[in-house]
Amino acid sequence: MALLRAHWKEFGTAKDGRLFSNERGGLLGTSSYWRVWQEARPFALPPDKVGSPLARRPYDLRATCITNWLRAGLPVAEVARRAGNSPEVIHRRYAGVVDDSEEENNKKIEKTMGWGSPGC
Repeated sequence: MALLRAHWKEFGTAKDGRLFSNERGGLLGTSSYWRVWQEARPFALPPDKVGSPLARRPYDLRATCITNWLRAGLPVAEVARRAGNSPEVIHRRYAGVVDDSEEENNKKIEKTMGWGSPGC
């Protein structure tokens, strides 16, 4: 966060409020993101991961973020809202991350209802 604040303090924002812009204050092109990410990866990743597929494209970071939100237990509807997708898209794309195990879901229900405690 400090790095973004320093950037904002030094460069301000573009006329439309964007934090990052091109040299003329306009939109950054896709190739700019790609070029900068390729230059940054060796600094952002451990040496043994630079050649791996880990975060090969900037878009991979978005998928990682969504996966982490789901694994943290955020509701699918909230993840969808934050990601700018529908819950259906999140379910379809990240089905393997969302815990839809009947056994686990039954345990959650039992815990909530107080049925899972010993002696019940």
